[in-house]
Formats: sequence, C-alpha cells, structure tokens
Amino acid sequence: MAGLNVRFTDEELDALRERAAAEGRSMQAFAHEAVIAAINEHARLFNEAAEHVLQASAELNRRLA
Repeated sequence: MAGLNVRFTDEELDALRERAAAEGRSMQAFAHEAVIAAINEHARLFNEAAEHVLQASAELNRRLA
C-alpha cells in the first residue's frame, strides 16, 4: 500500500491528536477517515450539481436534438 506524508502545524497536530483521542482512535485512522469522507462529499456534491445542470437544461437539449 502506498503512503502519504502530510504536514501539519503544531496547532493542527494538537487538534488532530485531541479529536482522535476523544474518539478513541489513532491519529492515522482518524485522518484517513476524514480524507475519505472529504473525497466522498466532493463526489456527492459534483454528482448533485451535474444532475441539477442536466435537469435545468433538459428542455434546451430536447429542442437542440
């Protein structure tokens, strides 16, 4: 499996450590889940926007066909 090094400020690292500890998880597991959640949210927002554009332009597309 490939690895990735991410740099944090001391304050960010402290916040990450505190949040992970509060949830009883390792910092690595907490950060990994946060990144995957961000990726999934980005994909969801993109799909939502694409669906909106398709619906909004459906009549125009029908006329141009």
